Order: sequence, then C-alpha cells, then structure tokens
Amino acid sequence: MSPNRRDFIRQSAQLAALAAMGVSLPEGAAGAVPLPDGLHWQKAPCRFCGTGCGVMVGVQGGRVVAVQGDPDNGVNKGLLCAKGYHAGGILYGKDRLTHPLIRKNGVYERTSWEEAIEVIADAIMADSERFSIYGSGQWTVPEGYQNAKFIKAGLSNNHLEPNARLCMASAAVGLISTFGVDEPSGCYEDLDECDTVITWGNNWAEMHPVLFSRFIDRKKALPKFQAGRMTYIDMATRKTRSTQSADIYMEFVPQTDMVIANCICYQLLKNDTYDKEFVAKHTRFQADDGSEMDLEAFRTFLEDYTLEKASALSGVSVGHLKMLGDLFGDPKRKVVSLWCMGLNQHTRGTAMNNLVYNVHLLAGKIGKPGSTPFSLTGQPSACGTAREVGTFAHALPSGRLVANAEHRKECEDLWNAVPGAINPKPGFHTIQLFEAFAAGEVTGMWVQVTNPGQSMPHLHKNLANADERFLVVSDVYPTATTRLAKVVLPSALWVEKNGVFGNSERRTQQWFKAVDPPEEARDDVWQVLAVAHRMFEKGFKGLRDRDGNFLLAIRDESGREIEAWKWEVFKTVNVDRILYNEYRTLTTKKHKDLAPYDVLAAHHGLRWPVVQDDSGTWRETTRRFVEGEDPFVEKGKGIQFYGAKAGDDKAIIWARPYVAPPEVPDEEYPLWLCTGRVLEHWHTGTMTQRVRELHNAMPRAYVEFHPMDANELGIQDGDKIRVQSRRGAMVLPAWVRGRGMPERGSVFVPFFDETKLINEVTLDAYCPQSKQPDYKKCAVRVEKVV
Repeated sequence: MSPNRRDFIRQSAQLAALAAMGVSLPEGAAGAVPLPDGLHWQKAPCRFCGTGCGVMVGVQGGRVVAVQGDPDNGVNKGLLCAKGYHAGGILYGKDRLTHPLIRKNGVYERTSWEEAIEVIADAIMADSERFSIYGSGQWTVPEGYQNAKFIKAGLSNNHLEPNARLCMASAAVGLISTFGVDEPSGCYEDLDECDTVITWGNNWAEMHPVLFSRFIDRKKALPKFQAGRMTYIDMATRKTRSTQSADIYMEFVPQTDMVIANCICYQLLKNDTYDKEFVAKHTRFQADDGSEMDLEAFRTFLEDYTLEKASALSGVSVGHLKMLGDLFGDPKRKVVSLWCMGLNQHTRGTAMNNLVYNVHLLAGKIGKPGSTPFSLTGQPSACGTAREVGTFAHALPSGRLVANAEHRKECEDLWNAVPGAINPKPGFHTIQLFEAFAAGEVTGMWVQVTNPGQSMPHLHKNLANADERFLVVSDVYPTATTRLAKVVLPSALWVEKNGVFGNSERRTQQWFKAVDPPEEARDDVWQVLAVAHRMFEKGFKGLRDRDGNFLLAIRDESGREIEAWKWEVFKTVNVDRILYNEYRTLTTKKHKDLAPYDVLAAHHGLRWPVVQDDSGTWRETTRRFVEGEDPFVEKGKGIQFYGAKAGDDKAIIWARPYVAPPEVPDEEYPLWLCTGRVLEHWHTGTMTQRVRELHNAMPRAYVEFHPMDANELGIQDGDKIRVQSRRGAMVLPAWVRGRGMPERGSVFVPFFDETKLINEVTLDAYCPQSKQPDYKKCAVRVEKVV
C-alpha cells in the first residue's frame, strides 16, 4: 500500500465514528443485513462528491452510528475519504432544522406545515409565470424529476435551474457539442488500465481522493525497475496535494490551458503522429462558428499554436509542451485525461472541454481500455439528476429540449398534461435567474438542497433584494440562504429518506430509508407534492391533467391514485419507486436506458445503458460507443458515436481559438484570485461544518500565498489580509506554507466558510455556450489589516 493511501486511511479512520463503535462489516454484506446485537447495515451511495462511492450505513436504535466503505461497490471497493467516513455525522448537528418557520415582522416564528403549505401555494398561484425553483446536483433523481414535471408542465414557465449550472454545465455542453449526447463514455476501470494520467487543473487528491488513491496505489505498487511505466502529469495554476504525487508539474498562465491543448493538436498533425484511420472514420471538423471545415483548414488554424508561440503565451516550457505532443502521438501510450472545476468554471469552459476531446480524438485515445477523456463530477447526482433528468431551464428529461415540439409532446403525453402545457421558451439560466429575482422580474423562488446565499458569484449583485422577495428555502441547517427566506422548510437528509443518485461514470445507485428524519423534517418530494396538491385543491388549472385529475398524482401499479400528499400516507409508500419507474420510460430515446428500480435495489449500482440480454439478465455498459461493450453499437462498427447530430456517427473536432479572460490583473488589481474546495469540506460546509472532526481539522477559510509574493508583501502566516476586487472585499487570515502553493502573482481562497463569503469578491462572467460562471479567475489586490 502506498504511503499516500496508508496515511489517508489512518487519518480518516482515526476520526471516524466507526472506530469508536468497534464494529466490522460482514463479509459479502448487501442491502440491509441484521446483526445479532441489533446493528443493521444498509447500502447507500455517499452523500458528497460525484465519485459515487458506496457506503455501508450502520443503524442502531434509530440512529446512524457507523459508516464503512462498501467492499462490493465497484467505485471504491471499500475505501472512503475523510468526508465519507463521517457521512453519518452530518445528520446530527445541534442546530438541525426541525420545524417549518415563517418570517413575520423580521422574526422567524415556528409554524405548522399546513400554514407553510398554504402560504407557499397562495404565493405561487398569485404569480405562477414568474415563480422559480432553484435546486441542486444533490437532488435525488425522483426529486429532480418531480420538480421538472411541476415547473415545466404545471407552471408552464421553465424557470427551473440546478446549482450544477455552476459546476457541470460546461462539461455537459462540451460532450453534447462533440458527441451529440451528454455523459462520459469511459469508466473508472480506465484508471486501472492506463499508464498515464493527465489532470487538467484538477486537484483530485482532495476533491476525488478515492479515485486518486485508485491510480496512485497502482503506480506506487510497481517495482522500482518498472517505475517509469506509469506517469502522472499535473497541469495547473497552483501546486496542490495532487502535485506532490505527480511525476511532472506544468504550471500555466490562467486561461492558457486552451493554448496547451491546441499546441498538442498542432504537434500531432505537424509530426504526422495522429491516428489517421480513426480520424477519417470517426470524426469531422467544425470552425468555432459552427461552419464545416476540413483537415487542412484545421491544420491552418493550428499554426497559431506552434511550440514557441504556445510556450510564450502559456508559460509552459517548449520541452514540456513537446513531451505532451510526443506522449499523445505514441500509439502505445494509454492516456486518461481528468478534469473538473478547473476546466468547467471557465469563461471558455465549453470550448476547453471540446479541446481536450480534440486531443484524444486526433490521437485515437478514446474507446479503448485505459484511454479516455473523463470529466469528473462535483456533486453526487449532478449527472443523474441535473443532467439526465433535465432540471435546467432549457431541458426536459433524458436529453430532450423544451424548444423541440416532439420532445414537449413526448413528455406531455407521458404526464397526461394538457397539450401545449410545456412552454417552448427556455427559462432563465442561473445567473439570469438571480439577476431577474434581484430586479423583481422573477417574484418568487423555492431553493432546495443548495445554498446560493454563499455559493453564487458576485453575491452583492446576484443576491440583492433576496430578503425582500418571496423566497422559500428547504434545507437541513441554517445557512446564508435561510437567513434571507420568507419561509424555511426542514428537510430529510440522505438516508432519512429513499433515494437514487447517478454518478460521474453513468452509475445509477439506489438506497432505502434507514432512519427517520428528526421531529417535523420531511422529504423534499413530499413538500413539493403537498404544495402542488393544495394548489390543485384551490383550483389552479395548470395542475389539472387532460382528464381534470391532479397532474402530479402518485398512482399504484393498478392506476389507483394514492393520497401521498398526506404525510401519514406518504410515509407508508415508496414514492421514489413510482416516480423513478415513470421517469425511466423516458430514458430510452437517446440510449440512456436505466435499469428498473427493483433491479437497482438488488445491485450496488449499474452503469447505463442497462439492457436485458437473451437470458433475461440485466447488463450494464462499461464504455459507451464501443462494440462489445455498448449494446447500441452496430455489429462491425468498432466505434460508433451514435449520438452525432448529423446522423453520421462522427464526433466533431472543433477549431476553438484561445480567448483571453474578461478580467486580468492590472496596476490597480495586480493579483489573480482562484477559489475552490478543501479535503474536509464540501461546497459551502452546510453539512461538513457540523461534523466536529471535520470542522476541527479545517475550521476557517484562509488566503493562500506563494512564499515569494508573501515575502515581498511582508505577509506572514496568520496576518489578517483584505482581499479586494472591483465587486467587494473579504478579510481572511494568510496561509503561506500550507497545503497548496499558488503560482506567483496569484492567491487562493476556499469557499466553504460561511463567515468568510469570498463570493462577495468573485466575478460572474460566464461561458457563452454553457452559461457557467468562472470562479477561478478574477483580479484582486491585497492589504494587511492592522
């Protein structure tokens, strides 16, 4: 075992509640396994990042008392990270929300569910065309599906967005624009087969530590005489814990990752080392404006990205750039490219995703074991819910679009909605939505499973007047957003309810409720159902189907309506199973076929498309578009990009030019600011800050400096530093020799700390295609605070 992993497990296990329990997982445990002492183990996916690790949840006396990695889950094979080992602790913070609250005369007062539902229903009915829901990549699949149905067919306005717009929109649009369909084609097994990993601005040692360990352990286990067989290259603007395990670190000027990718493509064509057969059979070329071009025109486009020109722009040496070109040009090399927020939170995020695909397509390093471009995911169901269910303002389930008449009709027919119920006009994307809410153009918003009062960029602008609008927040703890709300609803969390998540590698995972939520906290699915039914009772026409019945009715297998809007009834029915199986019927259109609910329940996750073979066995798909692995690839095709919009089974290689960021350091604001996460905390810390061990390990945010910059500025560890941009300022303690080291001329600040809202400083400029904002690059100045 490598020192990295050994230390990681030791540190995590020492903190874990499991160690104190002194219990062990039964061999081969699956589902709910009773033990003699009354402890029960139950499988569930982890509640944090999009890796989708399997956990075994130990329950005793109606409480989660232990958590272990699930050894039968193919994602993590029993290993968890520090957050995963403490997932049970997120349920039991002292300030858990347990009762509905309504703000009256500036003071929050406890109220009944009946009053809260009545107030929300009346507010939506008063201005339904301008009401919105802002949700999350933490929504379960049934939660997202029901919200899509409610907003798009019930309210007919499409003002539905997930916070995944802030983290994964560029990845989704990048995949769709290159391959015609969303979601990665590769799988985690490629980390077991590759000999080279390149991270493009991705600190996976802290953000996806289980996957990091999966590769690094393989690498460290090699005998010394074979050490050169595996290579890890870290390309970034900041040295991190990932860098410590890298063989080569390449530091580039922010935004010039575009230049590096184009330079690799230039070399592949210049050196005649691109995969000619693969490119001819499986790709075509398009200019940045979408017009067709040929290989020679693409070759001409790349003349701006020679080794010398690229080195001058990016700051990466000619030698390192040449090494990258040679590596991708070597037909024997098996290369996995990984990225996450560094590429996606980028004002040219879609283009940058396209460029990484360009490199792999030209090199023919895709659709082969150990060779794939792989976009990692930041949230547990950003893929399964936000992207696949279609909880974006322009989307409908399973890759459908509100602007497409055929797609609208398919959903209206399944839902028995009145023809024309779904509005063909897309709603506001996230930045537009909050701008409209601030301006009063959107008059109401229901926030679920997220904390935009801390996570939105340029907070002063985008959250302006939020406390004066009709804002409903469903959450589990007080947050920066609940403090702005008119109504606060207490929600059930993780294994306090049934659920389904979909992870980065197309793996759908189901779990059953293990414990009751505290006091009056209730499922988000029920909350929406109860409000919608109250609107139906009060005569709101949009929630009547073609037959005059309740549009969101929950029906059993015989078609009989279940009164699931009543909490006492809801608790006795697996509403998730009904909603999921209904949604599943929509997933076949673009070969995203999901397994039936009961099949999922019997497995530790299945990767779609999932189809039955001739024997009736349900089979998952390891790699998409590959004959013999993907059941929808035609015999004899080998590789078939069957989602291609042109219908020619070809992926698009895009000519995407370098475009400078909208804000760069200058004399007044001479430093770059980059924001991000840390190992111990997840996003805004709503859950992880309530876990004592995680909080104590990383209690507060900081501003990280390069030692030479700190020396020149006379800054030492612990000094109070004001970080100032054109939008706002925040005071934080300095950290000069910590975990990471930004490149010279830049600073780094994590955003988990609700007492240090660094997003008052950040920029909200966004990618023109994906509409995803750039949290990684803006100009700031710093000064000591005495």
